[in-house]
This record gives sequence, C-alpha cells and structure tokens, in this order.
Amino acid sequence: MAAYIVATVTITDPVRFADYAKGIAGLSERFGGEALVKGGVTAVLEGDAAVGERVVVTRFPDGAAARAYIASPDYRAASVHRVDAATVTIRLLEDPA
Repeated sequence: MAAYIVATVTITDPVRFADYAKGIAGLSERFGGEALVKGGVTAVLEGDAAVGERVVVTRFPDGAAARAYIASPDYRAASVHRVDAATVTIRLLEDPA
C-alpha cells in the first residue's frame, strides 16, 4: 500500500537551504519515491499557512520505504544544512487500502 511524505517548508536562508536541496536531489527515487507535487502555496483558502510556503508530496511504495528514506545516512547528512535555513514539517500518510 502506498505511503506519502508531505513536507511543508518555509525557507529563511535560501543559500543554506540550497545545500540541503542539493544533498537530497534524486535521493527519494533510490527508495522508490516519486515526486507528485512541488510548489509554493499560491492562496490560503482556509486555516493558517503562508502564501509562498513550499509543499512537497512524494509517493513511496509503502511506509517502510518512506521511513527508510528519512532515516538514510544520506538524508540525515543533508538535513544538517536545513538547520536555521528553514522551518520544515514532514508528515507520513499511509494508504490503508
């Protein structure tokens, strides 16, 4: 059953964040990930979020693959570049079907 990582990102230091982005480029695909959506919020229709906040949705074959991606040494090494460069929330959704 498919699983999805949904990340919301507010970038505060684009230069430092670029190092993180470079470090994870192509990495999710090694775990079966497929990027479905990558983009900035253009309008907030309900609730609290910032226009311009980035949203990334990646589909994985299952929750184990998604968790392996986040726990991988390559991801962990890249994630240090995100510190003080962005506010990030990463969610895991697992399709029960």
